[in-house]
Amino acid sequence: MATSTTPRGRLSLAAMLLTATIALYMALVAFGNITDFGTNQQFVRHVLAMDTTFKDEDLMWRAITSTGLQDTAYVLIIAWETVAALVLSYGSWLWARNDQARARQFSSYGLLMVMLLFGAGFIAIGGEWFSMWQSKSWNGLDAATRIFLFSGVVLVVNQLSAPRTETPAT
Repeated sequence: MATSTTPRGRLSLAAMLLTATIALYMALVAFGNITDFGTNQQFVRHVLAMDTTFKDEDLMWRAITSTGLQDTAYVLIIAWETVAALVLSYGSWLWARNDQARARQFSSYGLLMVMLLFGAGFIAIGGEWFSMWQSKSWNGLDAATRIFLFSGVVLVVNQLSAPRTETPAT
């Protein structure tokens, strides 16, 4: 697809800057998790083990207590964060080049990756399946909700920047 030569509109500029902000955030999260592996490793272990929840016997069968499985889940989270950061960075670069169609495409992919991680992964699976909401010390729902909503707003801005197509009158 050819690069657009039209001047950058305000929405395209907003899409570029907001996408770059989420890219930076995800890159810093992935970098932090790689360079300080143990801190969030403990978070993932406690959430999956459900060891700080109400310990309701009807729910505790869901707990994953194998450190091997817990660490595998954590490494997969870090890999997902890293790929999302790379996709969003590429989308931001395409916005800067004014290649709007491809920028929108890659930014949308990256933003959806972030929303899946924080929405499906942390809010739904961590929060509900593993009852993270019950923990006073290992509860990341507020942070996950914040990033999920911010990414959703950025996704909407990305889509709003699409050129309007004329539809014939009926």
